[in-house]
Amino acid sequence: MNKQSIPLLSPAIGTHRELVSFHFGPANSAQKVYIQSSLHADETPAMLTTVLLKRRLLELERQGALAAEIVVVPVANPVGLGQYVLGQFMGRFDLGSGKNFNRHFLQFSQLAAKARDVLGSDALENRRIVRELIAQELAQQKPLTEFESLQLALLKLSFDADVVIDLHCSLEAAMHLYTSEAAWPEFEPLARYLGAQASLLATDSGGESFDETHSLLWWQLQQEMPADKPVPNGAIAVTVECRGQRDVSYSVAQEDADAIVDFLVWRKAVKLDAKPLPELLAPATPLAGSEQFYAPVSGILVHRAAIGDTIRVGQALFDIVDPLTDETTTLCSQTEGVFYMRRAIRFVTAGAPLGRVTGTRAFRTGVLLGA
Repeated sequence: MNKQSIPLLSPAIGTHRELVSFHFGPANSAQKVYIQSSLHADETPAMLTTVLLKRRLLELERQGALAAEIVVVPVANPVGLGQYVLGQFMGRFDLGSGKNFNRHFLQFSQLAAKARDVLGSDALENRRIVRELIAQELAQQKPLTEFESLQLALLKLSFDADVVIDLHCSLEAAMHLYTSEAAWPEFEPLARYLGAQASLLATDSGGESFDETHSLLWWQLQQEMPADKPVPNGAIAVTVECRGQRDVSYSVAQEDADAIVDFLVWRKAVKLDAKPLPELLAPATPLAGSEQFYAPVSGILVHRAAIGDTIRVGQALFDIVDPLTDETTTLCSQTEGVFYMRRAIRFVTAGAPLGRVTGTRAFRTGVLLGA
């Protein structure tokens, strides 16, 4: 194992943070896997999973069982880890700018034009050339803030990975994941090993998130390059939501770490016998088909369904009770699917997001991710 540290831009005199990464396996192998956790710093279950994953990878490395370079970043957001307001941990947004730590990553908008001039007929060589172009563009970036330096450091660690796994969690949620339609066949085994109760698919969800910054570039190149300049998949990426913020336990985190190792074995990144694929608990559905619920009024929020339940059309999901008038507003699902996430607090203001149910028919457009 090789531990590395990248200093971040200091936001003020007397302060300093660093991004720490752990590198396992042969550095010049044919495959690179990048795994990070808690880009939203208050999503602790993912962080514990990477702690246990590191221990397992260290053991496998000592056994000579690693066939790929595997990079693990357990604390992907040291900036957010330091953000407390009156005892409340605030890790999703940068308090200095209001920006979401997992939105608006650098987009390589000019890369296609450059690639068109230099790519040839060899697909593997084209992948190397594209990665070289990405490295050049990253090297030219001059971050102005600590936030920007963090995003740039994460991209420099991960841009040349074949597989990118971004571990998060939601507020209260079942295990679920987000990936692209093109990458789904390669990540379906991960969904099986993790026991995912929902898998949401979108090529471009509109948020310029960390995972899509990797996968979308290669998909766009494949669409734009002529047939005589083939572009293979350079990176497939997935966001895994490790249930809810309070789901922090050794047993659950160990299950998730073991599931990731099982997936790495399946991908031949680890030289062990692959375990049989478990049953897929729920088919993948379009992210644009998820029904999102919002509070039409303010009041006490009462949940009428449990996380992970299969919901019927017309089934009551939420009651909002006005404590002054005793009036109750009930929200029912218009979709049949899995109730995969909901908010954690039990009093809502008008317009507050409440939860989501998967759906098989895409009906939403535009930005598909929450704030």
